Parts: sequence; structure tokens; C-alpha cells
Amino acid sequence: MAHLLSTSCSLNIPSCRKPSFQQLNQGLIGLPTSFTVKTSKSPIQTVILSAQRSQRCHTVYATATPFTPTQSRSGLHQSSNDPSKAKRVMIIGGDGYCGWATALHLSNKGYEVAIVDSLIRRLFDHQLGLDSLTPIASIHDRLRCWKSLTGKNIELYIGDICDFEFLSESFKSFEPDAVVHFGEQRSAPYSMIDRSRAVFTQHNNVIGTLNVLFAMKEFRQECHLVKLGTMGEYGTPNIDIEEGYITINHNGRTDTLPYPKQASSFYHLSKVHDSHNIAFTCKAWGIRATDLNQGVVYGVRTDETAMHEELCNRLDYDGVFGTALNRFCVQAAVGHPLTVYGKGGQTRGYLDIRDTVQCVELAIANPAQPGEFRVFNQFTEQFSVNQLAALVTKAGEKLGLDVKTISVPNPRVEAEEHYYNAKHTKLIELGLQPHILSDSLLDSLLNFAIQFKDRVDSKQIMPSVSWRKIGTKPKTVAA
Repeated sequence: MAHLLSTSCSLNIPSCRKPSFQQLNQGLIGLPTSFTVKTSKSPIQTVILSAQRSQRCHTVYATATPFTPTQSRSGLHQSSNDPSKAKRVMIIGGDGYCGWATALHLSNKGYEVAIVDSLIRRLFDHQLGLDSLTPIASIHDRLRCWKSLTGKNIELYIGDICDFEFLSESFKSFEPDAVVHFGEQRSAPYSMIDRSRAVFTQHNNVIGTLNVLFAMKEFRQECHLVKLGTMGEYGTPNIDIEEGYITINHNGRTDTLPYPKQASSFYHLSKVHDSHNIAFTCKAWGIRATDLNQGVVYGVRTDETAMHEELCNRLDYDGVFGTALNRFCVQAAVGHPLTVYGKGGQTRGYLDIRDTVQCVELAIANPAQPGEFRVFNQFTEQFSVNQLAALVTKAGEKLGLDVKTISVPNPRVEAEEHYYNAKHTKLIELGLQPHILSDSLLDSLLNFAIQFKDRVDSKQIMPSVSWRKIGTKPKTVAA
């Protein structure tokens, strides 16, 4: 059974499972000694660190005394059928970059929140020798800090959503009105390192999402799925990008069809598969779902994460998990030339992390209808890589930084100069008030990078993953 986080549990490690616990504990941060460790029937398969053997780590359930009606939650059971009561929102992947900021934001807004997470993102850092620019506390310390500051409780379920038994018990225990699904391997470069990581990405993302859909059908049919997609599903077509659907006139007939997909990595392909699976289950089962095709996110602070240092969000600057603007600001802060891939004309949609949490809240507050599969393009502005580099250079010079730019061979297979015009009106119509990339915001982000520049590992800045050179042999971490 998957129960709630508690500090009153006794440690119970079966002797036959001790090696697995030790292996996992080395990869995760801050597991307290108050957790019962159970082996999942469908454990997370970790990516291979050595060419000689593969490793597996097991699902860890946060456990406590089973909840009974005489025990109180942080609030009463909230039902979507009663608009006067706060909705119960399950955030899958709530320990990650977007998920953590969203969990705190929704909790602060009065939603009853639960985080479901395997904590494997922290393990990726250990495997690849990476680290967040910002020091991040363990998920347990984060939640204790939030409770002490606000009095608000966020429930925690630690486990792998590819394990349907774990996921179903989490659904039955928390009974969500909405599920926000961030729980996927979210890096294109990571999915292109080697065969094992490509397979892991597609299995983790596609099977995990399928399990969520089945859990909703079986246990919470009125639940609303808010799924984080990606603008990368569309690719870079030579026509305007619509929001999910396009009307086609062909041979005298007209139909509105899903917008064509042109994914550019095994990660982006997993998102395409997700979209198809979700659309089908909405049609077949009456699932209600909103697909948020998100652009590239920048920034680190939200109102909630800025409340205390233990609530600080992660900020990735490396060539595997770092996004363009965040990477450029860190590079400028440490005096490293800004790394523009190829010609630098690659254009994408961008948004502030504060707008990510705002968009998710708007989607929850305005749910899809039963059987409806909505698609929102979630970004606020479009920039090319060269435009971002110029903006960071200008902002850095105001702070006395000598910012240089270099062109490096593009490790990706993509158009470096192309047309790009994507629509993004639906969230604005729901009330999104975007944070536009301004001089003051760039100044703040650069100062934040300067504050933590001693934590930068310059060896992680340059791109090291090639789309063309991906092979079957597992790549290991250099000593």
C-alpha cells in the first residue's frame, strides 16, 4: 500500500533487499531513516552506468500508519462536484524544475496538493556527474520547510508511475480532482546519449502516461488531466503552427485534424506518442485532458520558491539538462563564451517559470469537458538563439561582464535557419498575464548566476551529446 509521508515510521529493510536500498540511497538525496522500503513489482530501470552490466533500483514508498476516517488530513476530502471546496491536485514529477514550483504555487493558492515522484531526476545528476547551479534540499526537507512557513501540508508519494500498483494505490489514497503530469524524462540530449537512455525515455514517458490514463479511467473518471507536452512536437514547419489542430481543405473536402508532428529526438517522439494516446482515451473513454505544449522555460524564482533557501528550485546549466537562456546567463557569469549551436537561427517559444505555474493553474481552474482533448501552446515570446545571446551580452555588459559569443558545431539534427510563427492565444484568453523577458529580469537572472558561480563546473558547459553519433554501447561518466 502507498500511504502518506510520516516521520513516525520505523525503518524496516528486509535483509534480501539491503543492497538495492544502499544503491538507491547513494543516488537520491536525503532519504530519512523513517521510511519503509518495499520492492515494486515493476521497478524503475536505471540507465546503464557501465558497459559491463546494467543496474536496477527499486521503488521506495513513503509510508505511514494507514489513513482511517478518524484521522484528519490537512483538509477535508475535496470533491470536484462541490465548487465551494478546494480541488485536490496530484502533481506527478513534483520534485522537478517545473513540478516543484507548481506544487508550491498551487498549495499557496489553496489547493490540496500531493506530489508523486520517483526522485530519479536526482539520480541522473549522480550518473552524469552533474549538479544544479543552486543547492537544492531533499524533497523531505523542502516539504517540512513549506509546512513550517505556511502551515500548509503537501502529501508525498515516492514511487514509479510505471508501477501501476503503486500509482493505483496513490490514486485511491489521495483521490485527485486534477492530475498535473510533469513526471517524464524531459531532456532531448539525455534521450540521445545512447540506446539504453533512448529506451528508458520512451518506456518511462509513454508507459507512465498510459498508466495515468488507466488509473483515471479506473479510479477517478471525473479527474482532469493537465499534461505537460512540448512545442518540440511540431518541429519547425514552413507554415504557421496552430494550437493542436489545423483545418485542411483537400480535394474539395474540409476537416480539422491534429497538427502534423515533426519530432526531433527520442524525447520529443515520446511526447508525440503521449499526445496520441491521450487523444484516443479522451475519445474512447471520455477522459478530460489538457495538453500544454510548453516552450523553453527560463528563470528560477517564483514567489513561493523565494520564501526560503530550502525551497529554492533547481537551475540546470549543463549541456544535457540546461535550457538556452539559463545556460547563457550562467556562462556569462563565469566568463565562458556563450555557446551558440551552428548558425544560431533556431527559433523557439520561451516563457518565464512564473508563467508555467500560472498556465497550469488556469488549466485546472478551467477544466476540459469529458471527452475533450484540448491543446494549448504554452509560451509567451519567440526568440532565436542569436537573439538570446545578444540580449544576454547587452545585460552582462551593464553589470561589467565581458561577454563573448562563439559558434560551436551543432550536436543536433535541426534546421538552423527557418520560418517560425506559432499561435499562443488560448491561455491569454483564459487570463494569462505574461512576464515578458525584460532588462530587469535578465539582470536578476544574471545576478542569481553570479551569486552561485562558485558552484559551476566548467567541464559541463560544452555540448557532449551528438544526435548523429548515438549508438548501442552505453556511455559512461568520465572519471
